[in-house]
Amino acid sequence: MTTPTPILRVENLTTSFRTDDGVVTAVDDVSFNVWPGESLAIVGESGCGKTVTSKSVMRLLPEYTSMIAPESKILFGGVDLAHADERTMRSIRGAKIAMIFQEPMTSLNPVFTVGWQLDEALRYHTSLSRKGRRERAIEMLRLVEIPNPEQRVDEYPHQLSGGMRQRVMIAIALCCEPDILVADEPTTALDVTIQAQILHLMEDLKKKLNTAVMLITHDLGVVAQVCDRVIVMYAGRVIEKGTVREIFHSPQHPYTKALLDSIPKAGRREHGKRLPTIEGIVPSLDDLPEGCRFEARCPLAEKRCADEEPDIVPHAFTERPVRCHFPLNQT
Repeated sequence: MTTPTPILRVENLTTSFRTDDGVVTAVDDVSFNVWPGESLAIVGESGCGKTVTSKSVMRLLPEYTSMIAPESKILFGGVDLAHADERTMRSIRGAKIAMIFQEPMTSLNPVFTVGWQLDEALRYHTSLSRKGRRERAIEMLRLVEIPNPEQRVDEYPHQLSGGMRQRVMIAIALCCEPDILVADEPTTALDVTIQAQILHLMEDLKKKLNTAVMLITHDLGVVAQVCDRVIVMYAGRVIEKGTVREIFHSPQHPYTKALLDSIPKAGRREHGKRLPTIEGIVPSLDDLPEGCRFEARCPLAEKRCADEEPDIVPHAFTERPVRCHFPLNQT
């Protein structure tokens, strides 16, 4: 940590959606900090609340169907983003907090050149001249290692490969040198080779610009490569927090351990056995159990787990936060 003060503080974030069947809570009482220059991963299965958490921070959820609870706080630079007006959010998005989305072809406008889309961010958030903005756009394309940036700046998204389009998205996100970069599954649609290049690029840029990265992913292999700390979510709740080393070497929650066990490991001899999986599915958010939300899938569940939902409290020995009545590694 470069400073004792977090750059972003999320406190008791609760995000709900209005549906035909009533109000459904997708993110339930989530709290965490992001520190300058660090990489924080938010991991879990599809539907656990990772993306809703990130879009709540960016305030990119549909205004008329989503609600952030009054007691929720998203504190950044002295501003509570959870309840800031849209004018304030427009001045922060892109300039102070930027986001990379999962699929660049749905995020880049196909009818405008790469340079125009970089210019749009610079035009809104900087006082650079037209010539200065073009030079900055070329500089950013070079920074994200796109070959022939002077040529590529005038090309359209469909003329670029998937890896190049994702690099363009990173260039757009970083062109105003934001304090926080939110990356929502940035490598899911890419092949393994390009994925490794993008991850290396993000890590390199983080070091150069001291930008904090909030990585939303279900891929624990990616987390092991580039992240410093991890938040594990399940059914809208945070169930465990820790450093990458702590999470990988000493998981406390049975769900976290199950996720780690399901990772293919090089050199492991399976003798014809299938890779371990987590039986069952994530409970529906409009029909959550009374007790622990993981109880129906947990091999260690007891009666208390079905009757009473655990709080997230420090582990008896490690003092790391875990939401479990019977956490692992008790000795």
